Amino acid sequence: MELKLPKNLPFHIKLSSILISLVILVYITIVAKEILSPLIFSCLFSILLLPLATFLERKVKLPRSAASMISILLLLGGIGLILYVIGSQMSDLANDWPQFQQQLLKTLDSLQDWIAATFHVNANKQLTYVHSATSKVMASGTTVLGATLLSLSSLMLFFVFTFIYTFFFLLYRSLIMRFLISVFLDENKAVVHDIIERVQYMIRKYIIGLLIEAAIVSLVVCLAFWVLGIKYAVLLGLITGLFNIIPYIGIFSALVISALVTFATATVISKVILVIVTLIITHLIDSNILLPVVVGSKVRINALVTVLGVIIGEMIWGIPGMFLSIPVIAVLKIIFDRVEGLESWGIILGDEELKQNKLATKLTAKRK
Repeated sequence: MELKLPKNLPFHIKLSSILISLVILVYITIVAKEILSPLIFSCLFSILLLPLATFLERKVKLPRSAASMISILLLLGGIGLILYVIGSQMSDLANDWPQFQQQLLKTLDSLQDWIAATFHVNANKQLTYVHSATSKVMASGTTVLGATLLSLSSLMLFFVFTFIYTFFFLLYRSLIMRFLISVFLDENKAVVHDIIERVQYMIRKYIIGLLIEAAIVSLVVCLAFWVLGIKYAVLLGLITGLFNIIPYIGIFSALVISALVTFATATVISKVILVIVTLIITHLIDSNILLPVVVGSKVRINALVTVLGVIIGEMIWGIPGMFLSIPVIAVLKIIFDRVEGLESWGIILGDEELKQNKLATKLTAKRK
């Protein structure tokens, strides 16, 4: 499986070929988002549910179709339970909307006085700017509402197709496995089989570890907020745990949401500071202790590639791209580490110094 361009080609032709290929690949990825995004999520879900489906099929003696369907229904039940808890908490939060408005008006008045004293912009000019911006927002209100309804319908279709694809992946897993192995030459089948097995193991371990990490973070934040007397501690804890799945960016988003909700429902600013400090401490403990122990995998990705992957994933596919970026990069690293000629790319993606040094030494010896 050696992937190399002919050595006699000039450098500018090689570079042009690589850049053109990347542009075409990114373009196809963007255009085919509606197809590829649910497919990749389905692959992740099917890998996660494979042990359960296999158990139901072999131990309980259920047909493969029934075992696959029951596995998906159990997954849907778990997701539905989480959404029900969040929804019930959100309905309670909606009851505090008048209080939020009142708190916001007080803050705006204070901010208006500060701007007038600092920048010498009187209240009338500030109100003119606010009314102008409000008019623009209201003028586009119909467009925003239509886009919101379209997004909700697209989200529902996304979930429907994702679970349909997951069912078929579980149902035809043997057929898919035989196909992936048969498309390569006989001398490469062992490597292909090793890559497939390794990807399944890594993805399953990564997702399970991520779910355990999210549960622990949610529980810790819920208890901490409850002890501090923060309102909606359960809701904010669940949001923090779920958002924490997105590396680095997720905890920042959860911090902003928690601070805003606490600011709207609390009477003292000290509680907002306590919320911010609590989430910062939780993030430090999670990233330095909990993440390596619980989510730690044989495939480690360095922080630079992680941040770049999340940003590029958001640029290409939005929020789904942020969730899928890390598993996709991890799969690419597994492939790069096992395909001759691509080991260097595996080094730059990884974060294991010892293995990198060994691999770099091996590559240097080959060149000599």
